Amino acid sequence: MLTKLYVRTRTWAESDEGATAVEYGLMVAGIAMLIILAVWALGGNLSTLFGNVSTRIGTAAP
Repeated sequence: MLTKLYVRTRTWAESDEGATAVEYGLMVAGIAMLIILAVWALGGNLSTLFGNVSTRIGTAAP
């Protein structure tokens, strides 16, 4: 009984599934930060671009 518990505990401790989940979490957080920074940095330019496109579509429509 004690040997089985030891083996299960040892197997669980040596498993790297938790590390993989942490690595994926860090990658997702990094990508999210890059997206937020890009939107923040380009936000004004994108607003102007969409405003210009909207104006041109509005004047081109019959």
